Amino acid sequence: AAMRSRAEVDATLQTAKLKPAELLPAVHCLSFGPQAGGGECCLLQLEPGLCAELEAGHSLVIRGEKDEHAVLCSKDKTYDMKIADTSNMLLFVPGCKTPEELNADPASCNIIHSQIAGFSKNYWELRRCRPKLKKLRKLLMEDPYDGPDSQKDQTLTSKYTTEDLLSLIQASEEEILHQLQVIDACKIQGYWRILHFDYEMKLLNHVTQLIDSESWPLSKVPLCACLEELGSLEPREMIEHILVSYGRKYVDAGEVFFEMREDKICRAIAQMLLQNAVKFNLSEFEEVWQQSVPEGMTTRLDQLQGLALVDKSSRPETIFLLKVEDLPEDNQERFNSLFGIREKWTEVDITPYIQDLCAEKQTVGALLTKYARSSMLNGVKVYNSRRPIS
Repeated sequence: AAMRSRAEVDATLQTAKLKPAELLPAVHCLSFGPQAGGGECCLLQLEPGLCAELEAGHSLVIRGEKDEHAVLCSKDKTYDMKIADTSNMLLFVPGCKTPEELNADPASCNIIHSQIAGFSKNYWELRRCRPKLKKLRKLLMEDPYDGPDSQKDQTLTSKYTTEDLLSLIQASEEEILHQLQVIDACKIQGYWRILHFDYEMKLLNHVTQLIDSESWPLSKVPLCACLEELGSLEPREMIEHILVSYGRKYVDAGEVFFEMREDKICRAIAQMLLQNAVKFNLSEFEEVWQQSVPEGMTTRLDQLQGLALVDKSSRPETIFLLKVEDLPEDNQERFNSLFGIREKWTEVDITPYIQDLCAEKQTVGALLTKYARSSMLNGVKVYNSRRPIS
């Protein structure tokens, strides 16, 4: 492209019916550089916080296997990546000056010849999303740990280190490490494992029986004595793991104690009882459950949120196992499966099963408005599917 003169520029403005007086004096004459092509560069739109992280030298990682939608992760947050098309072509011009910069430089030449290094018709947009953590539990459940004597443990093929999980799970490192705590995973010989439920109950039972026989208060269970007494039955790190899972650790006069978490222990024992029945008569269950928990603990149905569901419409009333972690992660699929289990839900009943779907600052009510329709049934507001459930 030949270099344009001021006269040519003015003639072009006149043809375009633009008044030079209303424009800045500097004119960019653009030409394509030899390498300028589309698709060479990707643009990523970052919120200021992420931009600051990159500028501070932190890295962002794109995660996902081939069949998964890519997400971008910082150290502690996860973002969905979507391509946004633009109606205007975006041009990359090295050393480009903004109008403010040109104005600040009075000596700026009237005509600036700029070479376009590349262009793009779209950019990646990031939207903060819930970390996709269901897969974490799924991977670890391929081979739950059922104790040091297990023969099958010697030949395990699917074992996962922190590095493995970081490459397989679509979530930030902090979100993954936090979730490993939430699901009570423990590190055994460098691999993350989930305890087999039966083995976990066996360990918990050892601890609660010891508490009972020693008459310790549930709020003050000494770590050292537990390890001494139970160390011959099970590995010490397993005893400590179960105390960490089912208790709150604190130090008193230099000694480590645990305050046992009543709700969590009652919940685990309920799961053990419900696992062996499709449905359980509610009043019989409540009786057996209360008899099965350690002395001094009180069972309450609200300890079972997201674990079991009471069917008030059956006579007599029944209770059955329904674990939130077994439900789909995708919003629409989650609602489909819930409406497949029960046609009409009250907000109280459905809340534990959709609470985890709420995005930042989103309420359960807003989710229900979007995915369900409400009606009144005997004076109670109930929700059913917006679409026919096949």
